[in-house]
Amino acid sequence: MPNFKKPNYNQDTMVVINFEEQIRPGTFEFVLHKLIEERLDLTPFYELYHNDHSGRSAYDPAILLKITLFGYYHGICTSRDIEWAC
Repeated sequence: MPNFKKPNYNQDTMVVINFEEQIRPGTFEFVLHKLIEERLDLTPFYELYHNDHSGRSAYDPAILLKITLFGYYHGICTSRDIEWAC
């Protein structure tokens, strides 16, 4: 199993924002989150990672895909602009 950084949607240590409370049903963000977490098979992405026993933990491809698609939805099309917007 690849070694990914564990997402914490209830993060309240640095910035008091609970991701699960921020997205409302019926919005693009909610649908995107549910679609990627519950319906999309990301196995081909996971198979590319070989850091099970060594190396630094990576960001989960699901998180990166959400950020990328969210950026595209808002007209941000380059990775540099998406990085800046984060």
